[in-house]
Amino acid sequence: MNLDYSPEEQKFRDEVRSFISAHLPADIRDKVKTGGARGGKEDIVRWQKILYEKGWGASSWPEQYGGPGWNAVQRHIFDDECAEAGTPMQLPFGLKMVAPVIMRFGNEAQKSHFLPRILSAEDWWCQGYSEPGAGSDLASLKTRAIRGTDAEGEHYIVNGQKTWNTLGQYADWIFCLVRTSTEGRQQEGISFLLINMKTPGITVRPIIMLDGEHEVNEVWFENVRVPVENRIGDENKGWTYAKFLLGHERTGIAGVGRSKAALLRLKSLARRQQGDNGKPLIEDQRFRDRIAQVEMELMALEITNLKLISEEDKAHAPGPEASMLKIKGSEIQQTLTELCMQALGPYALPWLHDGQDLAGSSQPLAENFAVRDTGTSGSYFNTRKTTIYGGSSEVQKNIISQMILGL
Repeated sequence: MNLDYSPEEQKFRDEVRSFISAHLPADIRDKVKTGGARGGKEDIVRWQKILYEKGWGASSWPEQYGGPGWNAVQRHIFDDECAEAGTPMQLPFGLKMVAPVIMRFGNEAQKSHFLPRILSAEDWWCQGYSEPGAGSDLASLKTRAIRGTDAEGEHYIVNGQKTWNTLGQYADWIFCLVRTSTEGRQQEGISFLLINMKTPGITVRPIIMLDGEHEVNEVWFENVRVPVENRIGDENKGWTYAKFLLGHERTGIAGVGRSKAALLRLKSLARRQQGDNGKPLIEDQRFRDRIAQVEMELMALEITNLKLISEEDKAHAPGPEASMLKIKGSEIQQTLTELCMQALGPYALPWLHDGQDLAGSSQPLAENFAVRDTGTSGSYFNTRKTTIYGGSSEVQKNIISQMILGL
C-alpha cells in the first residue's frame, strides 16, 4: 500500500478543508473543541443539512443513492479533516448502520422512502439491539413480534424492552431485532424491523451516565403495531442482516480521525502543562514514551483501517478484520483520554456539560487554560463504554480466534 497521498488526493484534501472552514458554524466548532464532540440534536442536524446541500451528506454511500461516490482514501481524508476542524460527528445509526442494510437487503419501496430521508436528516434513527439479558449474547434476545392480520393488513405486535439505546429520545425511527420464532437455533428466529418511534405503545426512559449526560435510554414496547412491509428481507433471517450491520458499526467505532485529533490535543496539553519538575510535561521521558506508544498504535490502526475500507470498495462486506479495528480503536480512544486526564491533573475536574456551557460565553477560550479543556473528564468517562458497545472486546477476540485463527 502506498501511504503517500497523490497530487489529486492532496487537492481533494484542500477542497474539503476549505469547505469546512467556510461552512462550519463557529458556535458548533467551539462546542466540539471544548469537549462536546457528541453534540446536541440541533447541531448534528444543522451540520448534516449543510453537508447534504453540498452533496457530501454520506461519504460512504454510492452515487445512485445520493452519496458522492468517493473512494476509500477520499472518505478517509474527509473524516480526518472533519475531526481536525471540530465538526460534530454525523449520526451513524442512519447513515452508516441501517442505510447499508437497506441498500443491500431492502426492497425498492424501502430504499426510495427511507434513504433520502436519512441523507437529508429528515429522519433521526436509533438502534434497538441490546436488551437487559442480551448484550454480548445478542442472540438470546426476548423482544417478541407476533404476526397477525386485521382490517388494515398484515402486521407484527411487538412486546419487550431494549436498553443502552443511544439518543433514542430524539429518534423518529428505530431499527430493531425481534424474535419471530422460538424454534431451532436462537439465531434462526430473529427478524429485522423498522419501527416508527411515534407508534402508540413505545416508551423511552432515560439512563443518565457517569458524565451526567442523557445519551442512552431504555425503550419499552407494549403491543406496538408494526406493518409487515417494515420488515427488512425475510422473516427469521434478521441475524444475517444484523451481522452485516455490526461489521459496518465496528469499522466506524475505530474512530481513526477523532483519535488523531485527540492525539494532537494531548501533545498540545503536554507542551503547555508543567510536570513535577517545573518543566513541560512533554519533556518527561515516561510520559513522552506513552505518547509515542499510542501514536505508533494509532498509525498502525490507520493503515489497517485504510486496507479494510479499500476492500469495501470491492463489494466485500466487513469481516472479522472489523473486530480487530474495533478492539484496537476503542483501546486507543481510552488511552488518549486517560493521558489527557493525567496531563491536566486538577484542571480535568470540570465535567463535559461545564465545557459546553462555557463554549458560548464571551470569554476567549484561548486565554484560559482551564476553560478550554473542561471536557476532559466527560470524555474520559464516556470512552469507558467503547470496549463494550458494538460487541465487547472479549466477544471480538472470540470472533477473531474462530474466523481467522480457526480455533
